[in-house]
Amino acid sequence: MNVNDIYLISPEISLVGLGLLLLSLDLLWKKKEFFPYVAFLGLLLPIILSVCLWYDVSNEIGGELTGIKGALIVDKFSIYFKFIVLGALGLVVLTSTEYLDRVRDQSGEFLPLLIFSATGMMFLVSASELITIYVSLELTTLPLIALIGFLRHGRSSEAALKFLILSGISSALLLYGMILVWGFSGSTYLTAIAKVVDSQANSGIPFGSYALLLGVILVVAGFAFKVSAVPFHMWVPDIYEGGTTHVVAFLSVASKSVAFAVLLRVFYIGFGSLELEWSLLFAVLSAFSMTLGNLVAMVQTNIKRLLGYSTIAHAGYMLIGLAAVASRIDGDYFSSGPGSLLFYLAAYVASNLAAFFAVISITRKINSDRIEDFAGMGRKAPLQAMGLTIGLISLIGLPPTGLFIGKIMLFTSAVDAGLIWLAILGVINSVVSAYYYLKVVRIMYVSEARTEEAVFSTIGPKLALLASAIIVVTLGIIPGVLTGVTDAAAIALLP
Repeated sequence: MNVNDIYLISPEISLVGLGLLLLSLDLLWKKKEFFPYVAFLGLLLPIILSVCLWYDVSNEIGGELTGIKGALIVDKFSIYFKFIVLGALGLVVLTSTEYLDRVRDQSGEFLPLLIFSATGMMFLVSASELITIYVSLELTTLPLIALIGFLRHGRSSEAALKFLILSGISSALLLYGMILVWGFSGSTYLTAIAKVVDSQANSGIPFGSYALLLGVILVVAGFAFKVSAVPFHMWVPDIYEGGTTHVVAFLSVASKSVAFAVLLRVFYIGFGSLELEWSLLFAVLSAFSMTLGNLVAMVQTNIKRLLGYSTIAHAGYMLIGLAAVASRIDGDYFSSGPGSLLFYLAAYVASNLAAFFAVISITRKINSDRIEDFAGMGRKAPLQAMGLTIGLISLIGLPPTGLFIGKIMLFTSAVDAGLIWLAILGVINSVVSAYYYLKVVRIMYVSEARTEEAVFSTIGPKLALLASAIIVVTLGIIPGVLTGVTDAAAIALLP
């Protein structure tokens, strides 16, 4: 490893350093109330380093920098997702000020584990080699397993055990798929794999080889678990209901975002010549995911399980961006799936975090996750109810919110790609989702509260909720503040 390699991974190194600093402070200070603010301020360094890398990449011929013998690619695509991870991490850290009071004995480990998981995510979005992808994925997942079971009660421990077992199975499927791909191509580097796949593209056999076909199916299955796509979604409702809500909020946005980043890089770079074949596979997964997620969410009575099935449905919407591959579209590349998916992901992160932050504040006070117990929150907790309403309206895809623009972009890309049936199904599912999202809003503002005790939050959670809600509305009113960045990031996938 040389100086250039160290510079390319400097955001990740600084993030590890922040985690180690918090562990050291845990040994020196008994009071942990200021730890979230130290962590939040400490995130400024990896953000600054990421900004520096963005400008260096802009001035580089080819628009990318490679490091660690080609195993990592730093381009605008990977840096874009690093910003998403760091932004989500910062907001979740702000909301943890109240949560650390409940886990005083383990509060010193909570934030470092969260940071180490984010470090794995940042490595993952830059990985261009299969072994690096797998190792980064495990670094991402293992701290999350510990964090999900942090409360140590029955449901939390059960959720952590389920996530451990099912994550292990999905990782095994992914690894078997990678082995088959390596056996077919003779390399673990995506660019080398692409050359071998290109040479076999016209052999008359699906994917050029039955071994490669099986390998791709297993790779898709492994990543489909990470993005919670049907039929690999079975872990989501139980983990969302039983897991630590702060961790679930981070898992629902950051982990999903980087999983889609890896899917885009692997399939556009490694299997780009076969995109007309694998795009249909993702179209089918998209249709089943958004349909099942929305239909089952309609009968949920627990707000966290409802958000769990909601995230399955939104995985289906996002898969439209993978299915609408560029080669299907005549004309401008940016009307295709990747650009629209990158915008949708950013809007989804802000929307889902706004919903989760409001749920965290409300459930902490009422000590219940049941939707009917949210009655009267419009009067008892006006700020939290407003944040939850904005988040839910955005998840429906109504104006003036970011996901309204995001869904228009995704559905347009599907139509341009000739997947009109998928766009129509997406619109129908969006209409269906309004039933269960607006049901929560109606209960908060119309139903009578059982008690008149107000719900209060400290400054950290309030700031995080306000920030995420403002981002949601801003992206809906002025989408141009982000589309230039997403276009620049998406073009990095072009061969």
